[in-house]
Amino acid sequence: MKKCLIVVDYQNDFVIGSLGFEKAKELELGIANKINAYHLAGNDVIFTLDTHYDDYSDSYEGKHLPIPHCIEGTDGHKLYGSVAECVDDNDIVFRKSVFGSDAMYEYLKTACYSSIELVGVVTNICVVANAVLAKTALPDADIIVDSALTASNDEQLHKAALCTMESMQIIIK
Repeated sequence: MKKCLIVVDYQNDFVIGSLGFEKAKELELGIANKINAYHLAGNDVIFTLDTHYDDYSDSYEGKHLPIPHCIEGTDGHKLYGSVAECVDDNDIVFRKSVFGSDAMYEYLKTACYSSIELVGVVTNICVVANAVLAKTALPDADIIVDSALTASNDEQLHKAALCTMESMQIIIK
């Protein structure tokens, strides 16, 4: 059975933009290498893109996190650095306006993956949300989070999210 890599929100605004943080920059080469390895092995790669619009400030999230980010059509919405160069025509991209991707969940329910690995940012928000959706969609598949290729702007929350996911039978490596 095929394997799948999910690259969560590795976008300019989370790396060098309005919500960027130093640890996110350090993930670039490792994520790019992992994407290339999945491609070479004939496995699937999915990208999630946090996607907001000009009315972000009026949204529920915008009222609780009043920092515009990942506005569609801006540089902040684009994938960061060399990761952007790794996108292949066969890759799947899910735009999402909330932490987890409902469209990705629906896709995964019909997929036949033996394992799904997640990398990207932010561990305690979008990574955990999408890992839980993957586990829900494919409860018998190995759902793996690469702790070295995920990050948060808060190390304590990063570690807490990893522990929470592990308690949900998500493999942390």
